[in-house]
Amino acid sequence: MPLILYDCATAPSPRRARILLAEKGIAHETVQVDLRTGEQLSEAFRAVNPLCTVPVLRTESGLLLTDNAAIAAYVEAQYPQHRLLGVSPAEKAEVASWNWRMEFEGLMAVAEAFRNGSPAMANRALPGPQDHPQIPALAERGVLRTQQFFDMLNERLADRAFIATERFSIADITAVVAVDFARVIKVRVTEAHPHLMRWRANFLAALTILSRKTKVP
Repeated sequence: MPLILYDCATAPSPRRARILLAEKGIAHETVQVDLRTGEQLSEAFRAVNPLCTVPVLRTESGLLLTDNAAIAAYVEAQYPQHRLLGVSPAEKAEVASWNWRMEFEGLMAVAEAFRNGSPAMANRALPGPQDHPQIPALAERGVLRTQQFFDMLNERLADRAFIATERFSIADITAVVAVDFARVIKVRVTEAHPHLMRWRANFLAALTILSRKTKVP
């Protein structure tokens, strides 16, 4: 059975999995799930993931991995080439810590603002099978948190090439997805964040080279 990624080309979370697989050079098939039409809530997709979220990775043995943490853990163990979760115990701890910060301070902040502020997300303030009403105050807080996240990243990157350690890691993947996702709440990298701008430009240049070998939107 081939490796299959259940994806949505316009969503941030599955983009993390796409970049991860591309960085590892792992061939896989892709099934697109249209979040805009609510396909993730269909009975057909619920049979794949009852949590109604993407990404989902179906492994060669048929195991279904339904979140980025599980996908990263499996891929790193199954395909050890080009380590992205760290090599030494200290490095693994550092990468895990910074990756969590990229999720909590970055991705979750943008999602908080977007899901609670966008008319398109009415009653969908949280992902999953249940509806949840929007809370406008959380949208305002999410924008502020995202701006603070950009400031923190710019300071972190003042004298370094990568987020967590001295080498590229999954923390960089999570960070760039969070930074790019922020455009949906009109927060963008500007000249006020020169170090963040330089890091993002270098990342996207490397991604362009990688995309010549494999598809990485």
